[in-house]
Amino acid sequence: MTNRILMQHPQGKKGVNIKKDKYETVKAAILETLEGRSLTHAELITNVSEKLKEIFDSSIGRSAIRWYTESVKLDLEARRLIERDTSLNPNRYQLSRFA
Repeated sequence: MTNRILMQHPQGKKGVNIKKDKYETVKAAILETLEGRSLTHAELITNVSEKLKEIFDSSIGRSAIRWYTESVKLDLEARRLIERDTSLNPNRYQLSRFA
């Protein structure tokens, strides 16, 4: 099970295990997408999904790419690598000041 990672959730909910290589790919795409800017949830998911559709083979559907993106985004929030600005409507995501 060393090639898998147990993801965390910012609200302390039970995380899921995914393959570490997929996690690292999605994590890199999210961090790269947020570099120097803040995005709404919809913008973040759309931008990262566009990047990942070229990386993941065609056997993974668009909904699976969005699921991976959402799951890793929550993990990165829990690990305080990215943060959600709830003072804005809609909320925006950016790289964490604490990372």
